[in-house]
Amino acid sequence: MLHLSTLNRRALFAALIAASFVVALPQVGQAQVVAFKQAVAEAASRDDGIAAFYRGRNFEPIWTGDSPQDLARREILLEALTMAGAHGLPVARYNADVLVAMMGNARTSRERGEVEVALSRAFIAYAHDIQSGILTPGKIVSGIKREVPLRDPVVTLTSITRGDPRTVMRALAPTSQEYVRLMKEKLLLERKAGQGGWGPEVIADKLEQGQSGAAVVALRNRLISMGYISRSASASFDAELRTAVMQFQTDHGLTADGVAGQNTLGEVNVSVVERLQSILVAMERERWMNLPEGLGKRHINVNLTDFTAQIIDDGKVTFETRAVVGAVPEDRETPEFSDVMEFMMVNPSWYVPRSIVVKEYLPKLRNDPGAVGHLQITDSSGRQVDRATGFAQYSASSFPFSMRQPPGPSNALGEVKFMFPNKYNIYLHDTPSKSLFEREVRAFSHGCIRLADPRDFAVALLAAQTSDPEGLFLSRLRTGKESRINLETPVPVHLIYRTAFTSAKGKTSYRRDIYGRDARIWSALSEAGVALPTQGS
Repeated sequence: MLHLSTLNRRALFAALIAASFVVALPQVGQAQVVAFKQAVAEAASRDDGIAAFYRGRNFEPIWTGDSPQDLARREILLEALTMAGAHGLPVARYNADVLVAMMGNARTSRERGEVEVALSRAFIAYAHDIQSGILTPGKIVSGIKREVPLRDPVVTLTSITRGDPRTVMRALAPTSQEYVRLMKEKLLLERKAGQGGWGPEVIADKLEQGQSGAAVVALRNRLISMGYISRSASASFDAELRTAVMQFQTDHGLTADGVAGQNTLGEVNVSVVERLQSILVAMERERWMNLPEGLGKRHINVNLTDFTAQIIDDGKVTFETRAVVGAVPEDRETPEFSDVMEFMMVNPSWYVPRSIVVKEYLPKLRNDPGAVGHLQITDSSGRQVDRATGFAQYSASSFPFSMRQPPGPSNALGEVKFMFPNKYNIYLHDTPSKSLFEREVRAFSHGCIRLADPRDFAVALLAAQTSDPEGLFLSRLRTGKESRINLETPVPVHLIYRTAFTSAKGKTSYRRDIYGRDARIWSALSEAGVALPTQGS
């Protein structure tokens, strides 16, 4: 059996061409035609999509015929399967060596029919993985609520018969610039890992300008290897090194003070291979976002690990603000999903989620009916409940009331909330608690996303539909009354989780895995056969 992972490109094509001469033997007589088609029908019957495709073409071959087109398709398919590792896919999953062996051993029309379907099955598996991802995200992390787009296998198989096969094969992968830049970073990190990594780790508690010694040299050398500073033999923590440390801190979501403290040194000492894991996970996540309709000409991205919300127009960030996301206990973590923002509520009421009512407020009300007096307690008809009767008789399951905080300066949602109605009751909103936005890690909410600059965010959204967006917003705000402003063009919202992401200039940034989700995804990718190079520090 041929092991294609060890073949160079020339040997690969030699093997393919040799095999193709065998499988492309001309059919002789009607009996051979019938035998081939029966074999295709039987082999394809295990997969509804593949069976439907071959029925639609009267079981004619697309891979094992003797035409130049069939030859080109099978060569390009086997090349793609062999090179799947470039996309962070598990090469062994596609059994390219087994397929080549089947081709070489095929002697009868029936065997050729079995090879035909095996090639189609491999093509569909590869197309699925590179278009939509290897994993089913919700099975790995319950907090990922994303619906992964799946393609019709009949359409996929038909596409390889109607277009240039190389062009079709290349078009299977996500075409986003983010995916392309992640692939480039993957290659750079693999090369660096092959060279031994970024050098010795930095052993120190804290390094800052004015210091010197072996730890400073180690810090400088790692930043040189990472491309943050030009090569130098200096043993001093000088202004140039401080500038490099600040840029590193910016790229890793740290406070850019130029002092290499524990958080900074912890990120500096992350190995090349660990960063490569983040890239491979980000590529898988990008495949989950490979929507046929795209992310939206205008859309909103909230990267939970970066604690930011962005408005993106035509691929460019046109507005960005800091955000607070769900706290680390799993029942408060912000889920990942996509939806469409339809409107904003100015001077919103806060309708307290049931989970908060029974877990946080009911215990207080049972002890003191006057507790949490800033909230109204209402019955199913919306009438305010008399607190004097007390609440000691109610449990979490029997408490029949709702709770609401009216609009006002102390309202938990502040001046405005941005609505993309969803079953998770997640939305973006203002907050009267501004101090948390100064924190480096901003995971404090019950799951919703708080914005540091909600008024400017609202104005940026409304600018698409009015010549005076600020005037519109302020006119509603000054009434003090709850007011809805519809977005004339609804805006897709994507709540994402990326510990590795790129900029338009090609720079890659890294963030901490605050919920531990990427660690679980990497473990699943590794189990699926995604391979890493030799460990490098």
